[in-house]
Amino acid sequence: MTLNCIAVDDEPLALGLVCKLIEQTPFLHLVGRYSSAVAALESIQARKIDVVFLDIQMSDLNGIELARILAKGSEAPQVIFTTAFNQFALEGYKVDALDYLLKPFNYEEFLRAATKAYRRVEALNKVAPVAAVAPEAGKAGDADGEYLFLKVEYQLIRVALDDILYIEGLKDYVKVHLKTREKAILSLTSLKALEEKLPPKRFMRVHRSFIVSLDKITSMTRNSVQIGKTVITVGDQYRDAFGHFIGKWT
Repeated sequence: MTLNCIAVDDEPLALGLVCKLIEQTPFLHLVGRYSSAVAALESIQARKIDVVFLDIQMSDLNGIELARILAKGSEAPQVIFTTAFNQFALEGYKVDALDYLLKPFNYEEFLRAATKAYRRVEALNKVAPVAAVAPEAGKAGDADGEYLFLKVEYQLIRVALDDILYIEGLKDYVKVHLKTREKAILSLTSLKALEEKLPPKRFMRVHRSFIVSLDKITSMTRNSVQIGKTVITVGDQYRDAFGHFIGKWT
């Protein structure tokens, strides 16, 4: 399932940032960007929009007023406010906004709100649970386990284990960094679930947020791992196991 989204903000830089975050999230589809709440309203009335990322303070019609208008419709989109002012939080609650992102926010915060929207729309549409339709990882069926499948949005992407550099955990998501792709693959699964599907002789968790491919390590100390230009700190709870690994080579 893909959610149709629009972004509404009269600040060009802020609007551009929200649009960029939408475009890099696999289950979101950006169908419009507006600097005017009035123009956004016309768009929402003309097509089905699932989620509106909405600034509050705007000149023609502010975000709270637009949210009130949308709430009266039979198929109201989910509203996620994006604002620099926390005093509007109560007003957002009154108009039944799904979430409230306080600027400046990072991708992790954005992704958490977007995932909440996914689950809400899913429940309203009474479709299959997220676990069944959202990205997840599974090992391939070959005898040697030389690849796995990442379910990204509605398609399965085959990834060779030898292509994986390292895997980064982001709450409900993982970013799989590959040597053959400049952009990491974003998949909706937990780092723990993916760790269980990887062969331990080839991959090691060195931090609560990172799994590394052991044969891609270019240099290491007892406290860090370097893969290419990326340096990853070894977490305290993983230091003993990693120290044992280093001990084999020293």
